[in-house]
Amino acid sequence: MSEKLIPKPTDAELEILQVLWDNGPAPVRLVNDELNKKREVGYTTTLKLMQIMHDKGLVTRNTDARSHIYEPAIPKGQTQQNLLNTFVDNVFSGSAMNLVMQALGNHKASKDELDQIKALIAKIEKSED
Repeated sequence: MSEKLIPKPTDAELEILQVLWDNGPAPVRLVNDELNKKREVGYTTTLKLMQIMHDKGLVTRNTDARSHIYEPAIPKGQTQQNLLNTFVDNVFSGSAMNLVMQALGNHKASKDELDQIKALIAKIEKSED
């Protein structure tokens, strides 16, 4: 599926996708129970959102059992990459450097985080040689 055909999930849809990524394929009841650990969400609201997500192609639905089982149609990493690409394009004019500079300038990175960033840069530089 190309990036252009993948719909951008809403914040509420991302919450549901996160539950499915964390727990694997699940019925609406489990998803609703997990959402209710953070804030109160009605079962019918969760059901309707998941039906909309199915129509949009964000989740698949197995109807073999009495309780329909939903699972993400797109892997977590691909969804993150698509959202990040859109964010960098729209907010930072396509500049990854500006994103990183803003993130590091407003957040005190730990020594471990900085070491991981340096290792990633070294890996990228090595792969470009």
